This record gives sequence, C-alpha cells and structure tokens, in this order.
Amino acid sequence: MTDRRLLTDRYLRALPPAPKGQRVEVWDSRLAGFGIRVSDTKDAHPARRGKAGRITFILYARFSAGAAPARRTIGIYGPDGMRLEQARTIAGEWRSQVARGIDPAVIEAERRAVEARERALRVRHSFTIAAEAFIAAKLDKERSGKVAERDLRNVFMAAWAERPVSEITKLDVLEIINTKKVHAPQMARALLVLIKRFFGWVVDQEIYGLTTSPCEGLLAKKLIGEMQSRDRRLTDAEIFALWRSTGRIGYPVGAVYRLLLLTGLRLNEAAQISWPEFQGSSIVIPASRMKGREGKAREHLVPLSSLAREVIASLPRIKNGPYLFSMSAGKRPLAMTGPVKADLDRRMLRTLKALARRRGEDHHAVTLPDWVNHDLRRTIRTGLSALRVDHSVAEAVLAHRPPGIVRTYNLHEYSDEKAEALEKWAQRLRDIVNPAAPAKVVKLARRRR
Repeated sequence: MTDRRLLTDRYLRALPPAPKGQRVEVWDSRLAGFGIRVSDTKDAHPARRGKAGRITFILYARFSAGAAPARRTIGIYGPDGMRLEQARTIAGEWRSQVARGIDPAVIEAERRAVEARERALRVRHSFTIAAEAFIAAKLDKERSGKVAERDLRNVFMAAWAERPVSEITKLDVLEIINTKKVHAPQMARALLVLIKRFFGWVVDQEIYGLTTSPCEGLLAKKLIGEMQSRDRRLTDAEIFALWRSTGRIGYPVGAVYRLLLLTGLRLNEAAQISWPEFQGSSIVIPASRMKGREGKAREHLVPLSSLAREVIASLPRIKNGPYLFSMSAGKRPLAMTGPVKADLDRRMLRTLKALARRRGEDHHAVTLPDWVNHDLRRTIRTGLSALRVDHSVAEAVLAHRPPGIVRTYNLHEYSDEKAEALEKWAQRLRDIVNPAAPAKVVKLARRRR
C-alpha cells in the first residue's frame, strides 16, 4: 500500500490502463484503506473512450475481530456505476462500522433483505395482482363480467399496473374518471361504479394493506352529473333502414341485430346464444347469462316468432361450434364491438338518404339521431304497448320482473302470452320492412257523348 495519492476525478479519467495481464492498486491519501484497482479490461467510461482499465473502488481493512486484513469491492467507477465521492463516503461508513465491531457485509445483507421483502410485498399488493384476484373471485361468475374485466384491464390496469393498491389515491381515480367524462360520460359512470366496487372488495380482503377505499366520497352525481334517462326509440323508417342494412351486412352481425329486434333480448344475451339454448320454437337463456345480482337472476324463456325462426334457420350450423353467432367457426361467441355498431349506423344513414331521394326530398338534410343497442328494447316495448299487449306480458317479454312482493310469489312465465305478443310484433315488423306497394291507379278513357 505504498502507492498513495489524492484520488480525484481528473486523475481517474487520465489513469493509464494496467499492463496486460496485471492489476494496479492506488490508495487514497485522504482516507486510509480506501483505494482503486485498475484492470486491463475494457472501460465503458465515455471520458476514457479508447482506453483500457476498468476502475474498481476498494477498501482494505480488518473487517472482523481476529480476521486478516482484506480488500472488499465498493463499486465500479463510471457514469452507470459509482462516482468517486460516493465511493469515498461508503468507505468512510464502512470504516466507522468496523471500528464499532460491525462487519459492513452483515449490514449490507440486512439492507438487501429488507429491500427484497419490500419488493415482494409491492408485487403481492400490486394493483395487477389484486385485480386478477378480483376478476377470478367476482367477475368470472357474472353475466357482464367480461365487459367489466375488459374495462378493468384496459383502463385501470393499464394506468396503475405494478403500483401497490395502498398507494393509489383519490386523485389517481379522479384523473381517470374526469378524463373519460369529457367525451364519454356514461362510460365514466360505469368505470366509477366498477372501481368503487373493486376497492370495496380489496378492503374487505384485508390482505392488500388497504384499510380505506380511495373512492370514498366520490359520487357519480357530483362528478359526472345527473344520469339522463333515455327515451330514444327507432322510427318505422329507421327500423326499415336497420332491417335492410342488416340484410346487407349478413352473418353474423346482421343476424344478431335482427334477432335483437325480434326478441327484445339484451345485446350479449343474443350475441352469446349457444345451440343447446335453442329448443326449436324457443330459446332458453340460463340464469347465469341474465341480468341480476347476487343470485337473483332467473332463466328467461324466449318464444320464437315465425320471423325469428326464419332468421335462425338461415344461420350456418358448424360442426363442433357451440355458438350461433361467431367469427371463429362457432368456437367463441361474437364480440359486438363499437366498430360493428358504427358500420351499421353508416349503412342505415345511407338507406335513409336513399329513401329521401326517392321521395324527392333533400337527402343532404337527412340525419340518423344517435341511438344505442339498448334502445331496441325500448322500441319493442313501445311497439308492444301500441299493439295492445298486456303490461305484464310486455314486461315479461323483456325479462323485467315485477316489483315488491309480486316478484317473490308470481313465478308465472307467460310463455303462451309472450309467444302471441312476439308474433304480433313480428307481423308489425313485416309490415314495416315490406310495405305494401301502393295501389296502381288506372286512368280510364273518357266516354264519348
């Protein structure tokens, strides 16, 4: 340890490499036992580009009582490694620990163990881990679980991923909801309901380090505004345009929309029908696919009108494909995505404009007011009332259960009544989509007097 000098960055940058096959040690004159080892291996330091000699900081000391003095590595010098002053500080701390009879290696091992435990804890308590557990415990068993799972993954998991759930704050939730509500208030409302439910579940588990939900006090009414009740229903002209457009779209999307218009089913109730649910003159949707929380959903019988049976008869029957509507040879049900609805809207508007031109009207002024798939159920319910269908029967068609005590005791399915009502509605649709041609006017010749 005779080669001593004051170690500086300038000196280290200009230090020549060690002779080939050798190592050179230089000791700091400021701090006893602190020094560097220069090797003949390549150094990545940009200031030493083109030179050899990797520089390693070391401390020479008797690290435990009775042990022989030894050299221990502190770190590698360089922009991606350790700075000189940082190494000198660590060396000083090690010397202080040695003076108190403490081996720095023991302290370092304990520090790394604590960091490892913290990292493991962060992983176990991460949003992703908690969300996956929530999906398996709750969403996998629910009728609309796939939609909720998609939103949880695409919105919240994408934003928070590996962050521990205990570190997610109310401001984090607000950032997502406030951003979404600008262009999609209904979506923002659904996301708020979902994330409030998720954090409530996490708190109940008591294993994720979260004792209070960050969603406490967040009310959709205050954040997003009053929920607007919809009254949109399709006009006869729009129904005509929809029917014509679905015929041009074809299988499977067109057929799903025609069945929606004929049965009053909800979107996924129709799109996910399997062949075992089809029973010739009717479809039976199991309770697991019907709307209802906490085991309150009930099986729903859908009598098929003659027109609905025609739609199903037109479907391809693929061997070993359990689903009626599919883009994967019946192996998976059809996913009714936003682009599907957008394509239908474009086609409907084109048809409405064509009808206006045929009537001699300004087709440029024709628009298609915004409508959502659920509005078809309102269209059907309104149509059934117009056909003088009894209120209880019309509600049963839409799988609306009666309120209060009637729900508990009246388990009548109204199967015959629903079949009659849906046949009336199908006939009404036939009249709309196949309007009778106007009577031909024959001009009579004038009689001579």
